Amino acid sequence: MASATKRRFRGRAWRETRSFYLFVSPWIIGFLLLGVFPLIIGIVTSFTNYDGFNLDHLKFVGLENYASAAADNEAIFALGRTAFFTILEVPLGIALALAIAVMLNQAVPARGAFRTLFYLPTVIPVVATVWVWKIFLDQNFGLLNAGIELAFPNVAVHWLVDYPTYVLIGLTLWMGVGGGMVIFLAGLQGVPNELKDAAQIDGADRWRVFTSVTLPLLTPVIFFELILGIIGALQVLVTPLLLAGGTLSAMPPRDNYYYLIHVYIQVFANQRFGYGTALLWLLFIVIVVLSVAVFRSSRYWVYYEAETEGGKG
Repeated sequence: MASATKRRFRGRAWRETRSFYLFVSPWIIGFLLLGVFPLIIGIVTSFTNYDGFNLDHLKFVGLENYASAAADNEAIFALGRTAFFTILEVPLGIALALAIAVMLNQAVPARGAFRTLFYLPTVIPVVATVWVWKIFLDQNFGLLNAGIELAFPNVAVHWLVDYPTYVLIGLTLWMGVGGGMVIFLAGLQGVPNELKDAAQIDGADRWRVFTSVTLPLLTPVIFFELILGIIGALQVLVTPLLLAGGTLSAMPPRDNYYYLIHVYIQVFANQRFGYGTALLWLLFIVIVVLSVAVFRSSRYWVYYEAETEGGKG
């Protein structure tokens, strides 16, 4: 009797296991075909001379592509411009999203409408957003230059040529600050009112309450936004290409020559697939190193209200 019960139990467990893997098999197959397999192909390609058409004389070149990347002045310049963009855009994005979230966390009239308006650019397609900005910043017919001309006649700034990096930063902030605002609003609403009330009873003003109570409790959210911001900024590609026209024949100004644009040219214009994938893996290493550095530094500035045994949670 006991053996029969065990057999029934094993049979039922086997059927449940089989059903589980049957239901998740579409995801597993998709992950293997669209995730793991391309990843392996990318790693292998970075060690070859593959150019898209040379399968008949494809050969393994070892670390040659990586050595070429280290000596590529254009790649180094593009990485420097990407770092400059990241250093400016990420802190500005975090600060602006936090400031808007703090304002819209107050009991202001039409608060929901303002939240929607600030979040709206996040869901607008990037192509439409870029074209709106190009029209707004047009040298001859743009609304911004029309406003400037009212104060300074016969002055027309060619924003997309003279200040391309700052235009791109403004566009990126306009597109992304709404998402950060929503995340900060969630963090602000998780700050206990009891702590703020206790600080006010002790004589702290509103600024002191914000810097000593609210901001420390928001550091996990800031940490999250910092990681996402660094990863996103280092991969900027579509917006500078669209601002310049969106084709290989209309490349961005020199100041907006970013790392992935250099990769884009190497792969799709020069047909250097092996070299391009090597550049991408180097960028992956840079992202991992920066992410690890931020994670390691978080122990010194990220505060978690709930503590676990052995330290902060």
